Amino acid sequence: MVGALNALRFLGPGLLVTVGFIDPGNWASNVAAGSQYGYQLLWVVTLSTIMLIVLQHNAAHLGIVTGSCLAESATSHLPRWISRPVLGSAVLASIATAFAEILGGGIALQMLFHLPLKIGATLTALVVAGLLIWNSYRRLEKLIVGFVSLIGLAFLFELTLVDTRWGAAVAGWVTPALPPESILIIMSVLGAVVMPHNLFLHSEVIQNREWHTQGEHAIISHLKFEWLDTLVSMIVGWMINSAMILLAAATFFREKTVVTSLEQAEKMLYPILGHNGPLAATVFALALLCAGLTATVTAGMAGGSIFSGLFGRHYDIQNTPSRMGVGLTVGLALLGVMFVTNTFQALILSQVLLSIQLPFTIVLQIYLTSSPQVMGSHANTSWGKIWLWMIAIVVICLNLILLWKTIT
Repeated sequence: MVGALNALRFLGPGLLVTVGFIDPGNWASNVAAGSQYGYQLLWVVTLSTIMLIVLQHNAAHLGIVTGSCLAESATSHLPRWISRPVLGSAVLASIATAFAEILGGGIALQMLFHLPLKIGATLTALVVAGLLIWNSYRRLEKLIVGFVSLIGLAFLFELTLVDTRWGAAVAGWVTPALPPESILIIMSVLGAVVMPHNLFLHSEVIQNREWHTQGEHAIISHLKFEWLDTLVSMIVGWMINSAMILLAAATFFREKTVVTSLEQAEKMLYPILGHNGPLAATVFALALLCAGLTATVTAGMAGGSIFSGLFGRHYDIQNTPSRMGVGLTVGLALLGVMFVTNTFQALILSQVLLSIQLPFTIVLQIYLTSSPQVMGSHANTSWGKIWLWMIAIVVICLNLILLWKTIT
């Protein structure tokens, strides 16, 4: 009992990262996957989650052992001509993530109050910037994450009310398939689950706890409990992502309905709320708004952390690099929303951009966590390197397939 209570003290960083699992970009990618291909692309969520568990634990490993985040370590241990381009691309990934979240918040406000999309997106960005700059987001974090978690649980509960083909679902979870014209959706789901900015964010959140200062025994103990935090959090994310695809397959694919907007996805809530369109739309929009706000906060923190790491400094909203990073992330994301014409397609493409950047972050992480110079005796084992490089190869191959399909 004491051991279980002790383990609970270490839960948190992984759950914060898991907020990204139910952001507007994920919703769009999962709805597209389920509505267009039924249960066939569930394997992408399974594979992505397995990769994410390994990568997130590895990123947290770095923060616990070194007391530095991924960006700081890259700046300290790599030549500038390598670290700057890689970290610059990671900042762009954070901007792409924030773009999806701000766009989702704008769509939610449009659904709730009939505000023009650009005004709703601007309000979303201003609220998030205020929460980040004045650190007041910490007071709202538990409430927002709790509400979004309830919506995730609602998706899971709804599975008991819809006519799900569980045989096809089980096969979809474990059987890789590449249906015609599906590679773009596959890459969007991959990018929506294995978000590169979340790897930077996890290492930042972990290192802020300064466990590396407590001695070797404490480091080993924290590594063990961090693994539990990561495993539990990522499994929760797998369940919610899977539930979204299953519901889209049961409500859209079965009826051969082509989804072209997030507004259509409110129909997934009909089985749990009854055929009350206005109520379903309101609940969906509120969930989308909370998801957008929460995920934009984490994207802004990640962008600030990476940008601050370029100068070899921890994330602290009181220092200039961190503020500049947050400003660039949220500001450029909002600017991008101003030029959107097809919101659903823009959400999917933003997640594809994350999958394109992902190999650079993974290779950077493998190099740093495999280096005895960086990690000392806690450098990756031979088996650890094999697993990490297998993940890198899979992601690179999927990106090459996307490139081939694009140019042919």
